[in-house]
Amino acid sequence: MASSLTKDSVTPGTPGSDKTFFGHPRGLATLFMTEMWERFSYYGMRALLPLYLVAPGGLHLSAATATAIYSVYVSLVYLLAMPGGWFGDRVWGPRKTVAVAGAVIMLGHLTLALPSSGTFYAGLGLVAIGSGLLKANISTMVGHLYEGPDDARRDGGFTVFYMGINLGAFAAPLVIGTIGENVSWHLGFALAAVGMAIGLAQFLIGSRHLADRSSVVPTPLSDAEKSSTLRKAAIWAGIAVVFYAIVGFSGHYTLNWILVPLTLLGVIIPVMVLVNIKRDRELDRTEQKSMSAYIWFFVAAAVFWMIYDQGGSTLSIFADSSAENSVLGWTFPVSWYQSVNPVLIMALAPVFAWFWLALNRRGKEPSTAVKFASGLVLVGASFFLFLAPLAIADGGHKAAALWLVAIYFVQTVGELLLSPVGLSVTTKMAPAKYASQMMGVWFLAVTAGDATTGLLSIAGVDLNKTGIVALEATLAVLAGLAVWMYRNRVKELMGSVR
Repeated sequence: MASSLTKDSVTPGTPGSDKTFFGHPRGLATLFMTEMWERFSYYGMRALLPLYLVAPGGLHLSAATATAIYSVYVSLVYLLAMPGGWFGDRVWGPRKTVAVAGAVIMLGHLTLALPSSGTFYAGLGLVAIGSGLLKANISTMVGHLYEGPDDARRDGGFTVFYMGINLGAFAAPLVIGTIGENVSWHLGFALAAVGMAIGLAQFLIGSRHLADRSSVVPTPLSDAEKSSTLRKAAIWAGIAVVFYAIVGFSGHYTLNWILVPLTLLGVIIPVMVLVNIKRDRELDRTEQKSMSAYIWFFVAAAVFWMIYDQGGSTLSIFADSSAENSVLGWTFPVSWYQSVNPVLIMALAPVFAWFWLALNRRGKEPSTAVKFASGLVLVGASFFLFLAPLAIADGGHKAAALWLVAIYFVQTVGELLLSPVGLSVTTKMAPAKYASQMMGVWFLAVTAGDATTGLLSIAGVDLNKTGIVALEATLAVLAGLAVWMYRNRVKELMGSVR
């Protein structure tokens, strides 16, 4: 995206110089570029991941194991967003946390670039940790650039920031995917490290334009809390080291000794967090009712992401083995399919925003529950559509690329119905006590959905089989219909929230 830095006066309290970025504080350019390059590295690596895991020149694993690893990895990224936010709030402050996160992500990609299966899994872990640290804090710093929630530029700033995410996600498969598939897998992973290095460098250089409070630790740990936290962390780390040492030296270690606990945590922790909030006696009656309604949205979102995120694993592995990845005789890398969603998001998001405003003026905008239900039905429909290329492949033919593009299109429309609405309703329905934590709770829906996919794969379920695809599609459609049927009850529980 071309820069639009102009000499303008800025509102009092805006950090940095008198330059603006599309009419927004100059610091937004720094955060925009940081997020764009981080997403470039993340989505580039993610596009290569399932293909590398199944490739004869890669780790040559089964499709089920590759899907399990991919799902566990994605679920961890979103699970770690909560402790990432905790570090920003209580230990380092958002700015330092993002800087450390960028360095950890870069180190993770460099580790992935080493030609060893052992270091590969260590690299995945580092990227997941770094992404969790960064994801929870960089959006907070965007908010710091504005004069509180009533600043008229705030929503527009987040929209510009969101474009950075999709620009990075769009470009990454085209560059990293092409190099990784056609030249060297490990060179592709190294390019992801270069992308993060560029993002980190410009963040450090441009950090002078960020708000001063981005460097502040909002609620720092006391000395007693630091000692207690370190002691508990050391105990749990010691238990893990001893346990896995025993398993390893006894000759019983397999990859499932890592995958199974992580997938179970991905399901159990979201449930525990929701139960803990729901049972909090400090919440008043209105907040309790709002949380009851929110649980509906959370479960619906988990089902949605369970299917949606298979666009990077199940669909990608199918395309690698069973699709004709060419258009008009021109063959393209399988990883390029991962650029379809971000380019559709950039094209369709403004259309949806205009459409909702137009309906709202006429008093006809659908309720949050109806939008959620529609998103679920559409993601289910995308997997019903998936049955067609599966049938073609079962008949011994290669499925046309446009089948997969159509699936991604339907999923993207479903995402635009559910994801932005989910982010909005999360901030609106959050109990006052948990206002700063609820965005992390929303990300746990992704964790729960991907962890469920991981558990299915670990159990040996072939997610590229007609029966399981039809079952998942049916589940999503039924979940959407359930939300729609109980929309009035959900609306009642939401109270004044719309």
